[in-house]
Amino acid sequence: MSTKLSKEDIHQIQERINPYVHHTPVMSSRLINELSGGDLFFKCENFQRMGAFKMRGASNAILSLNEEQKSRGVVAHSSGNFAQAVALSAKMMGVKAYIVMPTNAPKVKKQAVESYGGIITECEPTMTARQSTTDNIAEKTGASPLHPSNQDEVILGNSTIATEFLNEVPDLERIIVPVGGGGMIAGVSLACEALSPLCEVIGAEPAEADDAKRSLERGEIVLNESSSTIADGLRTHLGDRNFPIIKRVVKRIITVEEDEIIAAMKLVWERMKLVIEPSAGVGVAVALREKELVAQGKTGVIICGGNVDLENLPW
Repeated sequence: MSTKLSKEDIHQIQERINPYVHHTPVMSSRLINELSGGDLFFKCENFQRMGAFKMRGASNAILSLNEEQKSRGVVAHSSGNFAQAVALSAKMMGVKAYIVMPTNAPKVKKQAVESYGGIITECEPTMTARQSTTDNIAEKTGASPLHPSNQDEVILGNSTIATEFLNEVPDLERIIVPVGGGGMIAGVSLACEALSPLCEVIGAEPAEADDAKRSLERGEIVLNESSSTIADGLRTHLGDRNFPIIKRVVKRIITVEEDEIIAAMKLVWERMKLVIEPSAGVGVAVALREKELVAQGKTGVIICGGNVDLENLPW
């Protein structure tokens, strides 16, 4: 997507999805401010429907379909949050949702998709198998494919995170955004560009999966050869729809180590009493480490989700 959006465009997207998403709270912590030396505000998407920001993009993508397309359903491949978001959004709108999930996807996530009415097809745990299974279902049923991060309608839905954030804290100097597939930071960038162009958008990424940082530095999409980070939601790579936005708006992506991610996640659990997932800990870790950065003005940090395997906590 190469075009900029107007304030009116951004607000129209917000109005469209409002009936289907939660307006999530913004929280702060005196202790974390003291530890970081900054004035931090946390946009808590862990309180979003199905527990993550993905609900915004999924809702907007389905709402963007015409009635004939809706009647044929939607199809998506995902092992986690996007699967749940598509299933729940589709259920709320009376649309069939075909969800392709790898055989090694967590049982609890499959159960959540089923509870939302998603029709699961399992496949081998490879990206090739996931994509081919999705393509087969789309061809057989006529269902519209949805992508978790590299689709304009999904990116636009994600922009509403920043729309709400800036409405509540209009004088943010910067927003720190975890980066995986790039759909969230691209959406946040579009909203900031339209509503608060002086607000800097900063990416936060695990050092073990730093493809977005390297892509921004090289000016072209590069992939990770391995991604052993605990932040499982950030193991994906950028796409051709979101990368042009990221290149245009985002000036820097900061990486953090695994022990920093775990420590930040644990701190938020203990001190703010918020259940956040490892991917959300990445943005918090950047805010805690980059003291010179956050010392100037107000800093927003997006808590992207709170879906955690309670049987496998990292501490």
